[in-house]
Amino acid sequence: MTNFVLSVMNHRFQTFHLKEEEILIAEKNMLNSGIVALGDICNTSDSGAAKQAKLLSYYNFIEILGWAPEQAASRYETGKKLAAAFIDMGLDENHLSLNPHAPYSVSDRLWNLMKQDFKDKTITIHNQESAAENEYFTSGTGDLVRMYSQLKMDTSHFKVPGSRSLPHILSRLQDARQILLVHNTYTDETDLTEIRSLNKKLFLCLCPNANLYIENRLPDIPLFRKHNSLIVLGTDSLASNHHLSILEEMKTIKKAFPYISTPEMLVWATSNGAKALAFEDNLGDFTRGKKPGVVLLENITDGEITGQSTSRRLL
Repeated sequence: MTNFVLSVMNHRFQTFHLKEEEILIAEKNMLNSGIVALGDICNTSDSGAAKQAKLLSYYNFIEILGWAPEQAASRYETGKKLAAAFIDMGLDENHLSLNPHAPYSVSDRLWNLMKQDFKDKTITIHNQESAAENEYFTSGTGDLVRMYSQLKMDTSHFKVPGSRSLPHILSRLQDARQILLVHNTYTDETDLTEIRSLNKKLFLCLCPNANLYIENRLPDIPLFRKHNSLIVLGTDSLASNHHLSILEEMKTIKKAFPYISTPEMLVWATSNGAKALAFEDNLGDFTRGKKPGVVLLENITDGEITGQSTSRRLL
């Protein structure tokens, strides 16, 4: 028997406007599988009613995007209103922040508006999910150019920095208490060097099943381990994943990298996740005074998960 806590990042219930009963079912499934805390990237207040019951601990990441500079003020105000709505529902203001969607979807003007709200918050952003992102920031070419053209979006405001996307945005995140980069599918060694220079607590959130679904590629997890990166696990949303299960993400990593041990991945799923979401005072491990969940892992072999492993909540 193995007891552990699960903390999960980057569920996006709102991505396809799930009905309230569907949200409640998804939350119940997560609870039963052992998840006790999660970060939810929010675009609407659809999940607010479920969160008011406080069956799970949530960090609500209000996601803002707007590539057109003239839309910056309205998009920012929309995000502020959504944050206010969650607070009015009684949700924890200390576990709520305004967040940029991705480097290629937030204009400089919108960045400048948002930065004032980063202090003392965990800030998350989708990072290097595709090769096209780095190509656009490096040379101003590629699939993102075609996407903007198809959407008839004016890109004349964008000045190609000539660097990969992550180095370009890190300085804009320097006021955050800590940073959560999601996906990191095309993050390389030069990016990890840039991360160290920021001198800021920064977590790499891996969503392996979503990465395979979207790009048919996994992040360079061995490289992240080599650099002693702070790794956490997430699922992305049901738009790009068949499960909201951290154990299923661990199975995918184990299949691709058999030498990565289950105990190491459990740290990514538990204590690192609690730290990334600022719940480490109460969750993440069995330190005296904390109240984590207790989960039973079954069908394991020599202390390692297998394709047949299951998890269920004990407490």
